[in-house]
This record gives sequence, C-alpha cells and structure tokens, in this order.
Amino acid sequence: MSFTADSLLLFGATGDLAQRMLLPSLCALGADGLISPNLKIIGTARQDLDDAGYRNVARAALEKYLPAERRGSMAEFLNRLHYQPLDANDISGFTALADKVGPIGEGLAIFLSTAPGLFEPTIAGLSASGLAGDRVRIGLEKPLGTDLESSRHINDAVASAFPEDRTFRIDHYLGKETVQNLLALRFANILFEPLWNAAHIDHVQITVAETVGLESRVGYYDGSGALRDMVQNHMLQLLALVAMEPPANFDATAIRDEKVKVLRSLRYVAGEESVTGQYRAGAISGQPVPGYDDELGKDSDTETFVAIKAHVDNWRWKGVPFYLRTGKRLPERVTEIVVQFRPVPHSIFASKAAKTVPNKLVIGIQPEENITLQVMAKVPGLDRQGIRLRPVELNIAMSDVFAGPVKRIAYERLLLDLIEGDQTLFVRRDEVEAQWDWIDAIRAGWTEHGITPKTYNAGSWGPSAAIALAERDGVTWHE
Repeated sequence: MSFTADSLLLFGATGDLAQRMLLPSLCALGADGLISPNLKIIGTARQDLDDAGYRNVARAALEKYLPAERRGSMAEFLNRLHYQPLDANDISGFTALADKVGPIGEGLAIFLSTAPGLFEPTIAGLSASGLAGDRVRIGLEKPLGTDLESSRHINDAVASAFPEDRTFRIDHYLGKETVQNLLALRFANILFEPLWNAAHIDHVQITVAETVGLESRVGYYDGSGALRDMVQNHMLQLLALVAMEPPANFDATAIRDEKVKVLRSLRYVAGEESVTGQYRAGAISGQPVPGYDDELGKDSDTETFVAIKAHVDNWRWKGVPFYLRTGKRLPERVTEIVVQFRPVPHSIFASKAAKTVPNKLVIGIQPEENITLQVMAKVPGLDRQGIRLRPVELNIAMSDVFAGPVKRIAYERLLLDLIEGDQTLFVRRDEVEAQWDWIDAIRAGWTEHGITPKTYNAGSWGPSAAIALAERDGVTWHE
C-alpha cells in the first residue's frame, strides 16, 4: 500500500545517530519544504524528558551539526517535535507511546535504531499498542544481528508485525549521491556498460578507510569487528552495485533482484584470500594515537582491519578478482571504488617513452565525491625522438559540476523515502541473509585455520600481508 506518512516515530531519539544525522536531516528537509509542515515527529528513548526538554536537546544538536544556512526556521521545526520516555523491555510503556503518537491518520513511519536484543520486545510492544497496522512502515537501522542465525531471528520478529513491503532496512551508504551515481554511470552511458565485464576489466578494488579508532563505539565494536561492521553491509552493497546486471527498470524490485543475484554468486573465501589486522600505537596526521588494546583497556582478538580477495562466479565476472579493504587508524579517510581495465590488446607505439598504461576508473565516495578516468595522451612536442605518451586524468568533481544543488546528508534521502514509501535504496531480507551467509563462512574459515589479526601501526595501510594479498596477483592497492 502506497502512502505518505504524516507522523514519524524515532527510536533512540536522544542518541548519537539522532543528534548527528537524523535531526539535522529532518530539519534540513523541513527548511527546503520537502516534508509536509504538518508532519508530526515523536522521539522516544530511555532518557526521562518532556517535549520541552527534548526540544532543547534537538536545538543543541542542530546548532552543533547543521550549518546555519540549512536550518531555515529552526523554531518552527522544533515546535513539531514531541517526546515520550520508553523502556523497550517494559511492554506497558508502549500504551503511553501510542497515546503520544495519537491517531495514525494518513500513516506512520517508524525509524528503529536499537540494540539487537531489543528488536523482539520493541516489535511486540508496537504490535500490542496498535502501532503496527496496515498504515505503518518501519525502517531498521543496523546492526541487524551478528550472524545469519541472529539476523533471521530479528527478521522473523519484524516480519511477525511488518510484511516485507512495509520493512525498510537501512544502509546509509545507499543514500550517498555518488553511490547512486554509480548506477547512472553504468546504465546511462554507452561508453561503460559494453566494457563492464571480464573481457575488459582486470580487477576491481573497493576501499573504505577510516582514520578514527574506537571513539564512542567501544562496547559495540569489540563484539563486532571490521568484517561484520563494515564488510557485511556497506562494502558488499557497493560490490553488488558494481557487479549487478542491468535491471529491467529503475524500481525497488528490479534493482534488488539484481543485487541479490550477485551476493548469491559470491564464492566462499579460501584461507589465503583474506587478511585480518589490529592497529597498534602510531601516528595519524602527525599526532600520536594509542593502539586498539590501549583504547580498549584489555587484550582482544577483534579485527580492526580486513582485506579480502573476492570472486563473483557468474558469466560477467568470471576470473575478475574484487579486492576489498577496510580498516581503522589508516592514513586517510577515504571510500572509493577502483575499476582497473585491461591493457590494449596490441600497442602500436614501440618506444619505451610511449609505453601504454591500462585505463583506470576511480569513483570517490567520501570525503570528496568525484569520478576520475585515467586515459593515455600524447605529451606535447615535436617527437623527433619518437612519440611520448603519459597517463592523464579526466576529473569530474561532483561539487564543481553540480555547484547549484545543496549537498545533502545521506539520511535526508533515506528518511524522505521512508516517509514516502520508496524502497529502492533500502535492503531486502534476502540480500541481508546472502551477505551474512558469506560473512559467516569467512569467520568459520578463520576459526578453522586459526587465523588471528596481525598487528599494524596506526597511520599505515594495514598489515604487510594485505599488500602481499594483492601483489602476488601483480596488483597494487590504489593509494
């Protein structure tokens, strides 16, 4: 059923995600007139606040995280905020929450951000209080479990009250402009799609590098690690978008059908095709930083770095490796996709000065959104000693090309789609379970072969074994 919700219920409304992303996104959408001025926003969390207290929390968050020019009439936005304290483990508290929400009216959208263990009692409370009817849809923020079994348990609990067409699983990477632009690049340009296959592409690299350490995520991260925190969701979604077949059209079902085919085609990773690491003390941007064990305050075998050589076993990608790399305390913050094309079959340029270098496409996602295509060009000159060639970059900086439109927070798009009911940029259950199946097999392989994290210094690009993982195939990581 298609409807635009006139009420939005935010769980975890006083938390870090709400303050940094959700409230600024909603305020900006309101300032731009993209959400109805009548949209009622209700926040809930354990913290004991009333409406006025929550509005003070929201005001402080907006002043800290949202540029002044995007706030519009902040007082008007704050006035639409309401708050109801809730202990999700106490089902009786959901009656007061339902009273605060009031009549469902045109529809209710729920944004649920909670610990994995609270999904089941929260869904039970929503059902018991009448907040899970036909005109209610729910957005689920990760983590959705810690493995396939726990993910299925959560999804079963959600499905008991919300069918798949009213369930919106959130991966905020899918709200980023450049991630969406990947589809436009592939499927709106005849230049690329005919070459987007094993005959013309040598390999693909996907890197998600962070300079930060644990920050405020100590409790969660040590029980998760880089594989489950970053690879299972963000990186596999990026891989699926790179590798998917052309969908029949641009709608939620067609796009997600093609993504899940890729995820189900992933070959299980052999023991020598993955590397794990954990950072030790070092320096980031010239400033000393502690090691993971120092930050944690104890020894741990949790990985803060992982590199994987993956394979998509289908017709299009047979023999093309996908190198995935992510880690904390790396030299720079960058998320990028590198598509390395094969060399020309035969070079007509004989001299050493005219050596050709294969084309390379670099899609930058953060911190800067850009697309760079490396091509060969002649060096200007009279060429009396023979023609000289050099690789040059055709650089499309999205901020320059689209200087007019506002650069939006990824959650603006996702919250708007949740309110309006567009599932295109959300993850379907079969995608999540295919991702967990692959991740669980990697972790089982680590346990079977006794693979533990190798140490690396903060400020480096991870353990030397990660370099060897690519270099034994003649590949160099793009840095």
